[in-house]
Amino acid sequence: MNILITGSSGLIGTKLCSILQQKGHRTVPLLRHQNAQPTSWDPENGIINIDGTFDVVIHLAGAGVASGRWSKSRKEGILNSRVQGTRLIAEYFSKLEKKPHLIVSSSAIGYYGNRGDELLDEDSSQGSGFLSDVCRQWEDATAKASEAGIRVVNLRIGVVLSTSGGALKKMLLPFRMCLGGKIGNGSQYFSWVSIQDIPGAIEFILTNDSIKGPVNLVSPAPISNTDFTKALGTALKRPTPVPLPAFMVKLLFGKMGDECLLSGAQVMPGKLLDAGYTFEHPDIDQALDHLL
Repeated sequence: MNILITGSSGLIGTKLCSILQQKGHRTVPLLRHQNAQPTSWDPENGIINIDGTFDVVIHLAGAGVASGRWSKSRKEGILNSRVQGTRLIAEYFSKLEKKPHLIVSSSAIGYYGNRGDELLDEDSSQGSGFLSDVCRQWEDATAKASEAGIRVVNLRIGVVLSTSGGALKKMLLPFRMCLGGKIGNGSQYFSWVSIQDIPGAIEFILTNDSIKGPVNLVSPAPISNTDFTKALGTALKRPTPVPLPAFMVKLLFGKMGDECLLSGAQVMPGKLLDAGYTFEHPDIDQALDHLL
């Protein structure tokens, strides 16, 4: 297939492009607007230039969420980077005579908010909070593509485990120094997915026309923060004696810490499992052993 990808240089995009190319697909990155670039875009200003036609568009671009405290301007940047770019992609391709047959647009399990022990799938209701509202608007921005008859998948991605970036990479140094521990009371659910499973799940979606709408891209074995802490300590052969109390999280990170570190949701990949996808790394111990 001919596949256009935004966010191709990010943690997920880099891995995805490599695997899709190995599988025989042609991937083309949609780069930030530059002079003399035939395929480029400037989402803030509503500019997009596409050279050629594509079977599939995979939209991964968006500002990082957990890279610091959420000031008013930071929150505006997080929201706008997702909604503006997604709306531009959806509206542009909805107007083409030769449309892609699929747009895969990233979202996140932040859609569900802080849900305690409730078991969640794609039919579960939206939660509350800033991230939940961002995810709703992010997914709503694909509406023009769906209305034009394009199959749209909104990937609600969990915490991505990779040693190349993201949460796990940040944890490795303190855990290796025996400074790791649970966050808050540790009861909050940690719905994760190995970086190895993201390209596999996306390629599975490419060839399964029945899959559309929201799709939870998470392992089928969500665990508590306490259990994840123990699993990572075991994988690194280190004790985990230094918890990070809730008051310290709020002091250091404010609302970002409250929603990203102290909140959790027990999310299941219902649609992928029902369609027959087999996870390469369904178990946290297996995933960490492989990654580390």
